[in-house]
Amino acid sequence: MKIKIFDVKQITKYVIKNSLKRIFLYRACLVRLKLMGVKKVFSYTLANETGVTADQVRKDFSEFGIKGNKRGGYEVEELLEKMENIFHRNKDHNLVLIGMGNMGLALSKYSRFVQRNMNIVATFDIDPFKQKIRSDIPVYSMGRLKEIIDRFRVKVAILAVPEISAQEVADELIRFGIKGIVNFAPVLLKVPADVVVNNVNLCDELESVIYYVHKMMKVDGLKNIEILYRDMKY
Repeated sequence: MKIKIFDVKQITKYVIKNSLKRIFLYRACLVRLKLMGVKKVFSYTLANETGVTADQVRKDFSEFGIKGNKRGGYEVEELLEKMENIFHRNKDHNLVLIGMGNMGLALSKYSRFVQRNMNIVATFDIDPFKQKIRSDIPVYSMGRLKEIIDRFRVKVAILAVPEISAQEVADELIRFGIKGIVNFAPVLLKVPADVVVNNVNLCDELESVIYYVHKMMKVDGLKNIEILYRDMKY
């Protein structure tokens, strides 16, 4: 299948902002507080729970149009409702998933998607054997991709294919009207300026944690040497 070559391609200009990531943390905190029966919350409470400053919380809220009273705080229920609107949780979102290897299979079975109104309506794979996988979600050949995207008015796709085919599949998805891609392939996709890509690389995430663990161990080791040297002096 010949893939359309776009006139303008670039590493996506849309970056998932840290402020948006923090909104997720605030929401998780608010859900816990609501379950505890808390009716009102202050910025410093959310700051303590999420490891940022109260000023940062207020700045993040301001960016997303959330207003509150510095002295009176925020109503928990009202704040959660505003966050639901930010993430368009008041309506269902149909998704497609490309690639039914180990990663794709695990993602297709993740129940939290449905809980957050995100429905994987179909999965796709080039392997005929994987198209016979018994699942609540049908597995189709790539030849039916456009049909399914059009039928369910899908705008967001999950990409869980090998690195070598990721760009080609992304091109096809965009050609069929996809505007957002969550990319699990270890490659930066080049896409038109009006397409959003969020790259998720689990190996990078793990290596980041490993880096900081060793960095802390090194610092702790130096502190222990300093204490030992001090004890030896006295």
